[in-house]
Amino acid sequence: MLDTKDFSFFENQSNFDFKGFLIKILSYWKWFIVSLIIAYSIAYQVNIRKEKIYGVESVINIKEVNNPFFTANTSLVFNWGGTSDKVQAVITILKSRSHNELVVARLQFYIDYLKQGEYNLQDAYGEAPFLVNIDQSKGQLLGMPIRIKFLNQTQYEIRIPFETDQVSVVNYSTNLNSQARVAQEEFVKRYKIGEHVSLPFLNWTLELGDNAADYVGKEYFVRFGDFNGVVSNYKNIDIQTDDKGGSILKLGMQGHNKARMVDYLNTTVEVLRKNELDSKNQFAKNTIAFIDSTLIAMEQQIKTTEGELKDFRRDKNIFQLESGGGEVSMRLSGFDVERDAINRKLAYYNRLKSYLLNSTDYSKLPAPAVAGIDDPNIIGGVSKLIALSIERSEMAYTVKNDKIFNNFDNQMEAVKSVLLENITSAKAAIQYDLSAINRNIGEAESDMKNLPEDQQELVKIKRKYDLSDNIYNTFLQKRSEANIVKAANVSDIQFIDPAKDVGGGLLGPKTSVNYVLASFLGLLIPLLLAFTLTIMETSIVNMDDIEKLTKIPVIGVTGKNPSKTNLAVFEKPKSALAESFRSIRSSLQFLYKKQKVIGAKTLMITSSISGEGKSFCSTNIATVFALSGKKTVIVVLDLRKPKIFQDFNLPNTFGVVNYLIGQKTIDEVIQKTHVPHLDVITAGPIPPNPSELILGDSMKELLDDLKTRYDYIILDTPPVGLVSDALELAQYCDVTLYIVRQNITKKRMLNIINDKHRKKELTNVSIILNGFENKAKYGYGYGNYSYGYYEDEPKNIIDKLQRFFKKS
Repeated sequence: MLDTKDFSFFENQSNFDFKGFLIKILSYWKWFIVSLIIAYSIAYQVNIRKEKIYGVESVINIKEVNNPFFTANTSLVFNWGGTSDKVQAVITILKSRSHNELVVARLQFYIDYLKQGEYNLQDAYGEAPFLVNIDQSKGQLLGMPIRIKFLNQTQYEIRIPFETDQVSVVNYSTNLNSQARVAQEEFVKRYKIGEHVSLPFLNWTLELGDNAADYVGKEYFVRFGDFNGVVSNYKNIDIQTDDKGGSILKLGMQGHNKARMVDYLNTTVEVLRKNELDSKNQFAKNTIAFIDSTLIAMEQQIKTTEGELKDFRRDKNIFQLESGGGEVSMRLSGFDVERDAINRKLAYYNRLKSYLLNSTDYSKLPAPAVAGIDDPNIIGGVSKLIALSIERSEMAYTVKNDKIFNNFDNQMEAVKSVLLENITSAKAAIQYDLSAINRNIGEAESDMKNLPEDQQELVKIKRKYDLSDNIYNTFLQKRSEANIVKAANVSDIQFIDPAKDVGGGLLGPKTSVNYVLASFLGLLIPLLLAFTLTIMETSIVNMDDIEKLTKIPVIGVTGKNPSKTNLAVFEKPKSALAESFRSIRSSLQFLYKKQKVIGAKTLMITSSISGEGKSFCSTNIATVFALSGKKTVIVVLDLRKPKIFQDFNLPNTFGVVNYLIGQKTIDEVIQKTHVPHLDVITAGPIPPNPSELILGDSMKELLDDLKTRYDYIILDTPPVGLVSDALELAQYCDVTLYIVRQNITKKRMLNIINDKHRKKELTNVSIILNGFENKAKYGYGYGNYSYGYYEDEPKNIIDKLQRFFKKS
């Protein structure tokens, strides 16, 4: 059961009228119904216009595959730095702009194939019976659908409604936009299927696809999109790692066309695999390029040495010469080969050191094995450096975070430092070997000097030839090894489940979500409206407002006056409005009795400002007293804006002003009305000094005289919020009624009467809530607060709730 204590917390926290807010909500129940109907109608229209949303997935595995031809001497394998690094690198690449540009360009997804749906254009990729082969070096109409209608099996029609004389065209070879001039009308032209179309805004050849069947008479649309915009749409591919395997990735897409998503997912993986394998083979490519350049130089050197050898052999007994110096020649050739191997290592180390110190791009370093270096520290360092350099260059297109680049730079600096230390140590070791070989060569050359001159010359030429030939054959062997490694490399990225349309996959639209949202908004909007109206409500609306703002008691509530005149009680004595004034009369009689007022009773009626119904209440309170047989007089003391004389069709040429200044006697200013027992003393002409007249002794004399003639004296005074006249008259009155009008009196105005009451400038004050309109039937009727009238019986649950909150 509801309890008023449930809402006390909210009321104690602020001045927010929580009860009024609840009552407003209940009074706006029709708004809630209308709001819900509108919200549900919008949700329904949105739902029937939404295209179906499908989901497509593919699963890939990332695992480092070792090359079966990997040996210490053929260490040309690209090293990614571990499976974890690979997974993160793959995720980054799949979401990168540069990667998705390659995929979009390969699939030409910047070309949309569309068909007319019930409400809008729908994606017809995979369904359209044709393809357009565009000339990428020329402009294509950007963003505007091009209508294509197949007239027969060999002819089609193009229609484009141009609304301006200039259109945007895009050149897909440069991805630059430009403007083309067109006639401001609908462009219509027919072409044969397979015929090249060459226009300032369109350059293509339309060909039938493999699925072309029953296409005559059908219409399709082709639309060219902005390349960068299309790429941005595909960058948001969903990538998730498998909880059971960190090297497994699930790629997912959502969209309206499953065929498009299947092709994109499979192609993005294929492009990734190709690029990864190319990067993996970069080590071998660099080595092959280095060997090829060396072989070209060695071929020329061998040819030169062969020529020298032929020239020397001419006209000489070569067999006798060779038999004499064969042993020395073999020794020197062996030593030369060893020295050349050491020199090649030293040259590689010097080149590598210079490259590390002077360059920032390490992706083109050749394999150490090409120089015969088998030190695993050197091989691993170079491989790692190439991997980091390639990965950093790829991320430069997609990652804008300096922190990530600094991390790569720090890693490469660390690898460089270790490599430079290893190079220094390796060079020191092979320098010792080189010294030993040079000593052996020196000893052999000393022995060679003992040979005849012709034999010495032959040994020198053969020595040079053998060395070149040996180096050439070594490099050929290394080149073959590099090609074998390159051919044997496979991608570390493998399909587990390629993307495929197997039916199903429907994800949306979730129409229930829209209906839930419609319910929420349909209820929220009226709630916000009620809340806003409550917050913005600065006027007195109901009894709760008065009770919160003042401790002065409310003596009665009067409704709106349906009559054109203010004589509501006299004209309709049986109306609810008349009954409310009779209720006020009963309450006033109770107050007079409580104060033990004997004889004539004086009642002052005032308000905060003009327009709150002060004169209306004065007239009708006086009328109910007069109709009960009591002699009553209304004294109009609102000398600045007198009104009451109009209601009784009385002249205002003379009145209380004339009496106060001594021009008229009391009998001369009292005017009879058509209401039995009711007289009126009008204000008379507007004086220049109203306050001084009221303060004079004549006012006391007037009231004393009236008390001898009448039972009730009603003083219609000026508003206390504007002038102080009413405060001066309070001393002559038994009871003061302060009029508050619904939706007119501002809440802050009650501070005026509170202040006057607290200072005892006004005593015996009560409040009348005037002009109360019971629109939502949640009010007080005219008999609440024990004023002698009845309350309508609640007819439904809303009325009962309203009555509960009101009473609480």
